[in-house]
Amino acid sequence: MRLLVTGAAGMLGQDVAAAAERAGHSVTPLPRRALDIADPAAVAAAVAAARPDAVINCAAWTDVDGAEAHEEEATAINGAAAGNVAAAAARAGAFVVHVSSDYVFPGTGQTPYTESSATDAIGAYGRSKLAGEHAVAAAAPHDHAIVRTAWVFGPHGRNFVATMLRLAEERDALSVVDDQVGCPTFTGHLAPALVAVAEQRLDGLRHVAGGGECSWYDLAAAAFAATGREVELARGRTADLGRPAPRPAYSVLRSERAGTPVLPPWREGLHAYLESGVTA
Repeated sequence: MRLLVTGAAGMLGQDVAAAAERAGHSVTPLPRRALDIADPAAVAAAVAAARPDAVINCAAWTDVDGAEAHEEEATAINGAAAGNVAAAAARAGAFVVHVSSDYVFPGTGQTPYTESSATDAIGAYGRSKLAGEHAVAAAAPHDHAIVRTAWVFGPHGRNFVATMLRLAEERDALSVVDDQVGCPTFTGHLAPALVAVAEQRLDGLRHVAGGGECSWYDLAAAAFAATGREVELARGRTADLGRPAPRPAYSVLRSERAGTPVLPPWREGLHAYLESGVTA
């Protein structure tokens, strides 16, 4: 099929474009410099020119802390602009796959969030992503998938694992928060799942994240063990970091919808990431 990928220069977008090409599809990868999704006329023209069968929207505002001070700008990209992509896809008769976040949930529960769980974002970033979900559903009511994922890391951008490995080279001791629990998700696993959603036109809400669950502390410890890093690791608290944006304490995602792609456990994603050659 013909597949258009927005945000194609980003950490996830690069892997999505590569996964689609490996699957034999004709891919039009559009990085931000080639397409500003906040410009509805430009989006409409780009989609009309590409004549895609499906569009995967990987373009997003991803600065969680920055969104607290710039919520209007974050919502313009994650909200209205996502609607621009969905509207253009709908006009072209294309199926749209939109990537959303675990941050749409409050994180106050103790059991995994499913597609039917009530949303209640506690920060600006989560509210902006929730606005995008609503915009996409309104613009393409019959031809969309909203894929919520979590704790994404991959070889083509800044991410938690790379930061931890770098800090382990610079310091003898580190403190990492142990009171946030989620599902680390490797882009190398998520990307082909998004392509599969587009291929099969798996509509509606879908939760697609790394299997299992862990804290940021657990993820750091596993990364250090796998790479032989010797660093004294302490369990920290989110409150001690003083970050501008609140984070969900528990945001594990599971799907209750038949046919939804199931990703490997997060430890397999971590090892695949490390085997890709990224060491710091």
